Amino acid sequence: MSRPDPAFEALLEHLRTTRGFDFTGYKRASLMRRIDRRMAQLGVHDYGDYVDRLELHAEEFTALFNMILINVTGFFRDSEAWELLREQVLPKVVKPERPAEPIRIWSAGCASGQEAYTLAMVLAEMLGPAEFRSRVKIYATDVDDEALAQARQGAYTDREVQGVPPDLLDRYFERAGGRYVFRKDLRRSLIFGRNDLVQDAPISRIDLLVCRNTLMYFTAEAQARILTKFHFGLADAGVLFLGKAERLLSHSALFVPIDLKRRTFHKAPRAHVLDAGLYADPPAAARAELPELDALRNEAMLTVPMPHVVVTADGLLAQTNRQAEMLFGVSRRDVGRPFHDLDVSYRPLELRPGIEQAKTERRTVRVSGVIYARGPEITQFDVQVSPLIGADHQLLGVGVTFHDVTDFRRLQDELEQANLQLETAYEELQSTNEELETTNEELQSTVEELETTNEELQSTNEELETTNEELQSINDELHSINDELQDRTGELDRTNGFLETILTSLSAGVVVLDPDLHVQVWNRQAQELWGLRAEEAVGQHFLNLDIGLPTGHLRPMIRNVLSDGDQPAELSVAAVNRRGRTIDVRVGASALHDKEATVGVIITMEGVDRAHD
Repeated sequence: MSRPDPAFEALLEHLRTTRGFDFTGYKRASLMRRIDRRMAQLGVHDYGDYVDRLELHAEEFTALFNMILINVTGFFRDSEAWELLREQVLPKVVKPERPAEPIRIWSAGCASGQEAYTLAMVLAEMLGPAEFRSRVKIYATDVDDEALAQARQGAYTDREVQGVPPDLLDRYFERAGGRYVFRKDLRRSLIFGRNDLVQDAPISRIDLLVCRNTLMYFTAEAQARILTKFHFGLADAGVLFLGKAERLLSHSALFVPIDLKRRTFHKAPRAHVLDAGLYADPPAAARAELPELDALRNEAMLTVPMPHVVVTADGLLAQTNRQAEMLFGVSRRDVGRPFHDLDVSYRPLELRPGIEQAKTERRTVRVSGVIYARGPEITQFDVQVSPLIGADHQLLGVGVTFHDVTDFRRLQDELEQANLQLETAYEELQSTNEELETTNEELQSTVEELETTNEELQSTNEELETTNEELQSINDELHSINDELQDRTGELDRTNGFLETILTSLSAGVVVLDPDLHVQVWNRQAQELWGLRAEEAVGQHFLNLDIGLPTGHLRPMIRNVLSDGDQPAELSVAAVNRRGRTIDVRVGASALHDKEATVGVIITMEGVDRAHD
């Protein structure tokens, strides 16, 4: 593999920082070939010089992106694949047994829109126009803004509609200005927006995802990330429809073929994906670092960007974060105090009734529109009181979270005002259109300008819907990850408790040493025998412990067990217990194995008081 060209990588970074296009996931060979072709057209031979040209001539970005993003598409391209989709795939996607359920389609890499409009025609033929309008949403995305602008118009030349059967052309297109324009009543079900498959989040809960001959432009690593996003975005019974040029051989665990030749796949069940290791389980070593995890959890709690306090089941303050300290004056010095003694319990609102309700009903209680004034500054909160339930279904306490919705409420008010203004403007526009219909052809140009303005507003609304879908997808993914972490933490706590019970129940003192004879485990019976607590013994060299046991006499036996792990040993020695009595101690040593290697020694100690002999 050739080494990356620093000048070329600098050009890609310039495109990313100045225009938001990240081409680092594209295959370098094809990417360099297209950029070199554009540079040759300009007579530029150095990547650095081309960066200078881009900085001086902003219009050059458009020409370059048109060269890179070759939008090769068409209506009903690869007719056999569309036939399979119509006859075998879509009948299951439309769910005739649930006629009210929405149908969500995503056309990723839609270019100038022919593929999205093809999907619309196929679904409208199956459902009928009325049901299509009420049930179907087709999200069509691309990174090429110029191609998206053309797709939003839905207008195509005679040559571009050659792939559309004549009967469908008559039903779904209208002739206007020498072009074929897609029906406006069905056009409202198509939402066009910008989405970078590498960087942006996927649209979620998708029933059919169509991405044809787009992945082939990306590197294998970028393809893997995109396919993982596709798997997340698809609904459980979702279908992925690819183009002939794409392969899924290295990611077959994510998708199950319906027809491999025509590149149609079912989403693989989540359990199958987990078994394949594509959603990696945290390493066992990381799970074992419990002290570090506890510190991480505490720090995460402290730095949560919204005020949050935790109250125990009997009404004591258990925890608070920095935001709560700054806003409400509560601090970590108040931990352990009765919550009703603190100002935050009744300011900015009376929390005690909500806390009691959450504890009694075992459900989250929400209070909206709480006003908190600090001098001239007014903050508006939505407060959420959530019960905290332990693994044994016992109430541990409640968590109180203050969500700052000041900006959201202000934006909501502004949006309502804007909507009123838009409604007023729309009514005025409608009235103006009725008046313009009675005028002569000299006013036709004014009508066309108003129609263009309306299309731009519709485009803006579609982009906002796409952004909302992406945020919802990210939120769903975070909830899923949080649930998995909570399940694993519970399992680990139960395992540790079980092991602690076993060690505590043994009548003999038990000590576990590593190969360097440092103490790893020191149970309660060992503490009772020698008077040394576990926190004092763990980590110390066993032979250097200052206890009544002559550990030096045990050195040969322990070394023999380490060198010959299959032969346990036993030795009786005289010792002095923690009460100062002389006792006989029967010491046993056996090897601690990990698969085929010896990783330590288990020492058992049973003492007999000589006074009882």
